[in-house]
Amino acid sequence: MKYDLRFPVIIAALLAVGLMTVSTAALSPRVSSGVFNKQVLGVVLAAVPIALMWWVGRDRIYRVAPYLYGLALLMQVSTFVIGKEVNGQRNWIELGPLQFQPLEILKFALILMLAVTLRGGFKGVSTYGRALAVFLPAVGLVVIQDFGGAIVLSVMFAVMMLAARMPVWHALLAALVVGTAVPTVLYPHLEPYQQKRLTIFLNPYEDPRGAGYQVIQSTIAVGSGGLQGKGYKQGSQSHNGFLPEAHTDFAVSTWLEEQGFVGGVVVLLLYGGLFWGLAGMAGEAPRLQDQVLFAGILGQIGFQVLENVGAALSVLPLTGITLPLISYGLSSLVSTLSTLGLAYIVHRDRYEGRI
Repeated sequence: MKYDLRFPVIIAALLAVGLMTVSTAALSPRVSSGVFNKQVLGVVLAAVPIALMWWVGRDRIYRVAPYLYGLALLMQVSTFVIGKEVNGQRNWIELGPLQFQPLEILKFALILMLAVTLRGGFKGVSTYGRALAVFLPAVGLVVIQDFGGAIVLSVMFAVMMLAARMPVWHALLAALVVGTAVPTVLYPHLEPYQQKRLTIFLNPYEDPRGAGYQVIQSTIAVGSGGLQGKGYKQGSQSHNGFLPEAHTDFAVSTWLEEQGFVGGVVVLLLYGGLFWGLAGMAGEAPRLQDQVLFAGILGQIGFQVLENVGAALSVLPLTGITLPLISYGLSSLVSTLSTLGLAYIVHRDRYEGRI
């Protein structure tokens, strides 16, 4: 069997960008010096689930989806009891020297479970009942602690429903309902600091020393990079500690300061190639179940890229969503690589077996 190596090569290139970014961000006094080694460890650890999935194959992966989903829900529930608080959010679990977010496992499990649930396509109201029975417990547990994570899950769900042939007018109606409910029902019940974080991107200089500080420093870093950037490990904003979260939320700002507009175009082209590859896999899949799976993966990663870059450039609200494959994060890196590995394996086995 011949394997298309373009997809893994693009992933490797984005990982290289991520490792370069994390290594230079580690020079900041705000960032731990050990983040680069942990990022490399994440790449190594991701080989374990990918190798396991490679061995068991597509059909058996789908069969374990309910068990994996149940385990992911239990782990998310456990954060309310034994969770460690990081940056004001108690959604981490500590295992010895390592800590991880159950949300990242839940993203993977939810995509898999929804693909199984929606494998028969849209069949009226009953489809909503089955899909919501899977989606609502997950998003309900997440939204309490991580609003940004809940948005990612919601986008995944919407894209997968569309891929399952949900009528477009249903989607438009749902968008209208959500678009009305968020500012009128949800927003007024948020804490003042949460409201500020969602709106400060419109005018960050309204509170330059408070809520707007991060966005202002990010745009300064991006602007100072110019056309070609300052050069690898030459970024002043990140290295002098002005840029907060230079290795996570604002990793793209660190990259753009040092590599400039040209480096930014390279990264966007790499992501474009990744999305094109996922869309191509969906188009070549003969089974609707696989098409829905690819749609969920594309929706998740695509939205995270859009939101992270948009927030760094102050054109979208800052929600704490990291940049896939580039931002530092052991659990997010392992989860993203595992998800992309799943896509590659499902594409490999697209003509084999039947659930």
